[in-house]
Amino acid sequence: MAVLIFFAVAIAARLGTLAWSKRNEARLRRDGAVEHGAGVSRLLAIWHTAIYLGALLEAYLRGVFSAPGISILGLAVYLVGLIGLVLAIRGLGSVWTVKIMIAPDHRRVSSGIYRWMRHPNYVLGIVPELVGLVIVAHAFWTAVIGLPVYAVLLVLRIRQEERAMRAIKPDRS
Repeated sequence: MAVLIFFAVAIAARLGTLAWSKRNEARLRRDGAVEHGAGVSRLLAIWHTAIYLGALLEAYLRGVFSAPGISILGLAVYLVGLIGLVLAIRGLGSVWTVKIMIAPDHRRVSSGIYRWMRHPNYVLGIVPELVGLVIVAHAFWTAVIGLPVYAVLLVLRIRQEERAMRAIKPDRS
């Protein structure tokens, strides 16, 4: 039962971040922002959802939902990811989206967590989120198949983001 509650909370948290992203995206588009790497963004969204569904299915098939507890290691890794994601979102504020959106007046953020790391959204947010999720679910096949594919897509995404960011001015604090 604890694993089922974990998944409900994880899905609610992810839906909350998506709602925040959609609001920011709409405003950014109104302000003239242009999306970069739409194809990879779509694939990442599909694969992210597939990892959630795969982990849920494996948890169900393995009987993890009826197990008495929850993997403390998986929960800890997931919570690191959630905290990392919150720090990344706070750092970017109104320009954070799940897409690569570059506005005409966009500035590179170099404050908060971005002072120490270029891609905390991915490194401290998404990667631990998904790793923690598959550990909690005991989702071996989702981890073995899903995470490497996601890693490839994430590398492509980071390269696209770096390319898009080269054209903007530094130091948006």
